[in-house]
Amino acid sequence: MAMKVLCLVLAFAAAAHAVSLEDDQEWIGFKTAFGKSYSSRQEELLRRNVFRKNQELIQETNQKKLGFTVAMNQFADLTKDDFARSGLAQPEATNYKRTGGAFLFPENEDPANLPTEVDWRKHGYVTAAKDQKLRKCGSCWAFAATGALEGQHFRKTGKLVSLSEQNLVDCASAEGDAGCRGGLPSYAFTYIAINGGIMSEADYPYKAVKGNCSYNRNRAVAHDIGWVRLPAMNETTLKQAVATIGPVAVAIDANDPLFWSYKSGIFNSTSCGSGRQYLTHGVLVVGYGTQDGKDYWLVKNSVGTSYGQDGYIKMTRNADNQCGIATLPSYPVV
Repeated sequence: MAMKVLCLVLAFAAAAHAVSLEDDQEWIGFKTAFGKSYSSRQEELLRRNVFRKNQELIQETNQKKLGFTVAMNQFADLTKDDFARSGLAQPEATNYKRTGGAFLFPENEDPANLPTEVDWRKHGYVTAAKDQKLRKCGSCWAFAATGALEGQHFRKTGKLVSLSEQNLVDCASAEGDAGCRGGLPSYAFTYIAINGGIMSEADYPYKAVKGNCSYNRNRAVAHDIGWVRLPAMNETTLKQAVATIGPVAVAIDANDPLFWSYKSGIFNSTSCGSGRQYLTHGVLVVGYGTQDGKDYWLVKNSVGTSYGQDGYIKMTRNADNQCGIATLPSYPVV
């Protein structure tokens, strides 16, 4: 089955709330805090109703004491359907053969010898949290790709450079990515290998809309020669790669509204799948560890610092590949 790797488009649902929009101070405060605006009064009424339902869900979830907390944030006016639509990508496509084929990960590190905790942020491998503006552009795949390459570039050169997601959004269509309509990090790595690099964020800033390709090879600041796809649905191998290589790009099932409301603790969902069919969002695994006896993956999202813990979420590890986190991991070879 073809797998959808998304990041977002707008959908409408529900009915109006009894209190008028002009008198609802919580709603006004939410709009002000996150700069929300709507195309019509009808849309705003629908979104306000979603806001109220999400508010109830968050209160009920926190009362259950599930080991993580959720909170109202910039996504409080969105429905589950909002997180389930975007461009299609075919992970079985063979574009990568143009770079000589995907490399194989050397499984020669005894898992017993790996560190019990890893956080590549502490070692200079990870740039500051970024914001893809996912209501405007489904470019999560590009942010996962740049994050992985930023780490490998630092590993090789000792220089941390913020790389251009817009370069990928505008230019990587021939390799299989679809700009703001979705894609895969591996396609992005292929583009970078074929075209001789990627430009910096400073030289090619993010606009959250697909435009004409303005890539200048003479301004490229990072490169790769191909990429590694890890064995599917193997959390042990993913741990090996994260521990010994650096941050790894992954795709997850992020359709659970609680994922987008995450605030703290270790996210543990019974609503997300563990296979290939429902992978919808590209993120970056930058580490792992154990907290209060529970194993977790440390994950960098691409929706700004107001999400989760300064832009990060801890997701359950060693729980039958929860949310499909180890289904399609990849990283570039530099």
